[in-house]
Amino acid sequence: MEISPCLAAVARPLHDFGDEFMSDEATAEIGVRAGFAPGRGFYCRGRFGVLGEAPVAVVQAVQGFLGPGLVTAGWLAGQPVMPAQDAAARYARAVRAWGRAHISADVDVEHFNDLAQRLIDAADPDALPLFAGWRAQPYPGDDPVGTAMQRVHVLREHRGACHLAAVRRCGLSARAAMVLNLGVEQAARYGWSDPQPVDAALLPRLQRAERITDEMQTPLYARLTGRQRTEFARLVEALTAPGRAGRVAGPAHDRVPADTTWPRFRSVYRRWWSE
Repeated sequence: MEISPCLAAVARPLHDFGDEFMSDEATAEIGVRAGFAPGRGFYCRGRFGVLGEAPVAVVQAVQGFLGPGLVTAGWLAGQPVMPAQDAAARYARAVRAWGRAHISADVDVEHFNDLAQRLIDAADPDALPLFAGWRAQPYPGDDPVGTAMQRVHVLREHRGACHLAAVRRCGLSARAAMVLNLGVEQAARYGWSDPQPVDAALLPRLQRAERITDEMQTPLYARLTGRQRTEFARLVEALTAPGRAGRVAGPAHDRVPADTTWPRFRSVYRRWWSE
């Protein structure tokens, strides 16, 4: 398999599988048991805790696609609960626990881990601090299924960081990209205060940003042979397939056509996003 078809095959499933973890109420419950109030505290403090005790403005600049109101509320709500690095470690444990609960037993996670780690190791972290922080998080040696999910998360953070850089390179703000991708009403649910409609004439910029995102990820996939890329695409399909390991196929798991701009965030929202 060539690089471009491999990227087309894996980018969306990796994004969606990670999104399922982040938006699952079971993940939020782990945060509540750790002392976080219901809402966005565990998500923000956990996911962005790899940045350390950064000012909220820095966290906002690094993550980009969520509105500043959401990020500020979540980051500040989580600060009194535990230090940032501890929250990140707790979030990593939640990632692995979710993977153990949702990855089917017949997936060759050892082979997935080997190929995924080759991609992760090949990535240049310059200007991608959220990815760099997650790449630095340790993996336990006795949990191959959980660490497969953690590698999904790391790869998701890499593409997300590349996409943010590409969006800015193409002359779009993160807010404009979200409105183009979601529409005004749904963008507001991701923390953007009173988002205004964006001229549809800017859509080609978002499509160009998608192509640049692929170009930024190309060096990773160039480290795999054609056969390995085929194997990786099949492993990602098996690992993320809906209707397996207790996951029920439905709107939240539907795949979009390969030529749809990525990441097009899901229109099915969990309760905690709007709390």
